[in-house]
Formats: sequence, structure tokens, C-alpha cells
Amino acid sequence: MSIVVENITKTYGTQKALDSISFKIDAGEIVGFLGPNGAGKSTMMKILTTYIAQTEGVALVNGHNVATTPLLVKQSVGYLPEHNPLYLEMYVKEYIGFNADIHKVSKNRTLELIELVGLTPEAHKKIGELSKGYRQRVGLAVALLHDPEVLILDEPTTGLDPNQLVDVRNLIKKIGKTKTVLFSTHIMQEVEAVCDRVIIINKGKLVADKKINELKGDTAQRIQVEFDLRVEEQLLKQIPKLTKATNSHDNTWQLTFTTSEDMRPAIFDFAQQNGLKLLQSQRINDDLESLFRSLTT
Repeated sequence: MSIVVENITKTYGTQKALDSISFKIDAGEIVGFLGPNGAGKSTMMKILTTYIAQTEGVALVNGHNVATTPLLVKQSVGYLPEHNPLYLEMYVKEYIGFNADIHKVSKNRTLELIELVGLTPEAHKKIGELSKGYRQRVGLAVALLHDPEVLILDEPTTGLDPNQLVDVRNLIKKIGKTKTVLFSTHIMQEVEAVCDRVIIINKGKLVADKKINELKGDTAQRIQVEFDLRVEEQLLKQIPKLTKATNSHDNTWQLTFTTSEDMRPAIFDFAQQNGLKLLQSQRINDDLESLFRSLTT
């Protein structure tokens, strides 16, 4: 396991920023870490990178305990915080070289990373002259300098335009081929395009941990309907391709179909044929955005 989190709790006075969170991340996984503002994402990432200490629980990164062996954790983790700290007056190549000296890595490594993250055309510019997208690339280059096994990225795509966003997305996918990546974002499309798995927290609690292919692989269609009169389940079985009918309350049913074809016209026809009025007919989406909204609102 690259990351093991067991019952991590973090309190500030009487407020719990994290409440007994547990999860594990295997080597080579790219995991999206989601949650609304204030959910505790940045707090968890700061604990995993030893910037702050947990109140309770145990966290291991590459087998190293973040509380008892913080130096070993730092040596094996690359971290890009939400607010990327850069010396704006330094040149790109100079700044990455400066960090390379701190990590005691060769100049060849500096040149290799400049090329890897697509900074070659900007290498002789001052960081203050760069766009937000290129500044994020500088931060990624520095996070990768010491060739860490785990990369932790806090909101790496915030403020990027669509083209920059695609570039950084592709870069994360490329990095994820050889490293474990945990990154937080508010952009659901990024998670679906890049990640193997998603972890969602809300108000300091873990509320979901799912593989992306589980979300994408579900071809079932769910439609919530409300009739003007009570309907028996046996009668609903007349609707084509219906696999399950669940009575939510009164005359409201959740109908499940084994097809991606929109079945609302078939439900309308069923209502007409049986002398019923259809008061409501609404598809229930099971994509990541729908899951996120249902768990955090």
C-alpha cells in the first residue's frame, strides 16, 4: 500500500475538521479526492505530507508513519499545495535548479523535468511572467524533482483555462503511469477522465469510496415517476425492459431499466393505456456529479 489512513481525526478546538477517516491507496493508483469547500480535503493532505499533525489515528505513506518518521515521508512524497509557493522574481530554470540543489539531484534531472512538464519554451522566463497554467507546471516539476513514489496534488487545476486544463490533465495521467497520485479538485470531468478511483468526504467524514469504472459501468437507467392513483407492482411489469420497481412513498415509484434508451415515453404510454395520469417523470443520474451532489447536499 502506498497510503494507509486509519481513523484519522483532526480537531481545532471543539471543531472536527476530520472525523475518524480511513482509506487505503495501492501503488500506481490515481485517486481523486473530492468534497465541498471546508470538507477537510486540504487538512488530510497536509497530514499526509507532515505539514500538520493529526489529533488521533495513524497514517502511513510508503510504509512510513507521518507522525514518527516525517523525514522519511517527505523524502518519498511530492506535494503541490493549493496555493503554489513560487519565487516570482526567479527564472524558471533557475528556480527548478535551486530546488534541485536542495534535494541534491543532478542538473540533468532539472532539464529532464523541464521537458517532461512542457516548460522548455518558458525555461528562460521569470516565473512572474508565466500564466497560471505554466506556474502549475513549475510546481509539478519541483514536486517531482526527487522522484517521489507518491504525488499529492491539492487543487492542481484551479484557475486554468480549458486548454491549460487539458494539458495538466494529460500530464497527471502520464505521471500516474509510474507513481501513486492523490489529487483534489472540484472539476468532476477531471476525475472521470484521469482517475482510477474517487474518495468523497463531507463535513470531515468519508461518504464514498468507489472505482470510476463502477460509476461508468452501470448501464442501468433509473426513473422516478409519480402517478395520480395507486399502482400495484404487478401492473408496472407491463412496462418494457423494466427490471425493478421500488415504491418510494404513496404513488411515487423508482423504476429501473436495463437499457440506456430513454424509457420515459414507454412509461407515458403505460399510464395512458391504464387510465393513469403521470404527475412526475424524472431520470436519476448515477454519474459522478450526481453522486457527489447526493452525498454532499
